[in-house]
Amino acid sequence: MMSELRSQLVAALDEAEWDWLEPHAKRDSVIIVSAALNLIDVAEAIANDNVIYVQRWIAEALIQKPSPDQLSNWQQNRAKRFNALIVQPYVLVQEL
Repeated sequence: MMSELRSQLVAALDEAEWDWLEPHAKRDSVIIVSAALNLIDVAEAIANDNVIYVQRWIAEALIQKPSPDQLSNWQQNRAKRFNALIVQPYVLVQEL
């Protein structure tokens, strides 16, 4: 059975364009999640403060802050779409 947190995360998952993400990127709260990972799993691990998983994903560059090149690219391609999920204070995204 799905946990209450996981149910809330599934319900909150949404698609977003760069225009919506840009203010979050400006305050350095956007985290890119690799397509190799399940966005809900990552959100759940962060929400539950599961340091072991999160540190491993960071070490393996499976979750990371956007690079200046990525930010510039998204700035130029404003229609770019992402799966997005807010896990305060972060916005987790996967490129579509």
